[in-house]
Amino acid sequence: MKTLPWHAKLVLALLAFLPIYFGIAALGTRIGLLSWQTGLLTMTLAGGTILIAVVALAALIALIFALRTQPRRNGLVVLAVVGLIVPGMIGAVFASARSKAADNPIHDISTDTANPPAFSAETMAAREESGANALSDYQAPLGQVPLYNEGATPLDRELAVKSHAQIITDRDDRPAPLPLGRASRADGVAAVAAAMEEMGLDDIRENAATGMVEGTAHTRWFGFRDDVVARVSDAQIDFRSVSRVGRSDLGANTARINDLRARTERLLGSASRETMPQP
Repeated sequence: MKTLPWHAKLVLALLAFLPIYFGIAALGTRIGLLSWQTGLLTMTLAGGTILIAVVALAALIALIFALRTQPRRNGLVVLAVVGLIVPGMIGAVFASARSKAADNPIHDISTDTANPPAFSAETMAAREESGANALSDYQAPLGQVPLYNEGATPLDRELAVKSHAQIITDRDDRPAPLPLGRASRADGVAAVAAAMEEMGLDDIRENAATGMVEGTAHTRWFGFRDDVVARVSDAQIDFRSVSRVGRSDLGANTARINDLRARTERLLGSASRETMPQP
C-alpha cells in the first residue's frame, strides 16, 4: 500500500479538523464556556472563513500535485476535489447567512407594531441575568438605538432612519394576528400553550387572567435563547418573538411566529370541532 504524500496528508488533517473546530465554537457557546461573540463572530464567521480558505488552498495545491504525478493516483485526485468541495459548501452557508442578515436586520418581531405584547417581569429578569439586549422602542429609528450603532461597521443610512415597526411592516412574510373567531379567550390561551409545547419551547407559562402565554426557544446549534410571548385578547391573538443576543435573527423570529400562529390556528379549529354539538 502506497503511503500518502505530504499534501494529501495535509488535506486529510484539515478536513478532519474542520468539524472539530466548528464543534468547539458551537458547543463552547452552548454550554457557556465561550461568549456568543467569541463562538459565533470570532471563531465561526471570522476564524472559520480563514480556515476554509486555508483548506481550499491546501486542496488546490494537492490537486495540482495529484494531476501532475505519473502514474496518476485517482484517489489523490478525489481527495483533493473533496477538499475543495467541503470548504466551498461551508462558504456557501456563510454567504447565505450574510444574505439573510441583510434581509433581516432586526431580531425583535411582533404582529402588533403599535403595541407589541410585553414580557412578564420574570422573563425580563431572566433576560437581564443572561446579559440580553435591551428591548427596543418599535417607533425609534435604528440610528437612535444603541445596539445598532455598536461595532466598526456603520449602519446603512437607509436602514438608520427606519424603525422596527417600518421594517416589520415592509416584510413580505410579515406575521399577522390570529383572529379568535368564536373561540373563547381561555381557548386561545390553551391553544397557544399547546402549540408552544409542540414546538419544543421551554419554560412555558400561561396566565388565563391576563391572556398572556410565554415560552423560551433555543437554537439547535449554538443554543441561543429567544423569548416568545402571545397576548390573547377577546378578539385576536398577537405574537412576539425576540432574540436575546445579536442584531439580526436571520429570519428565525418571523418564521417562529408564523409557525406558532399556524399551530395555534389548527389547535383552535380542532377544539372548536370537538366542542360543537353533534347532530
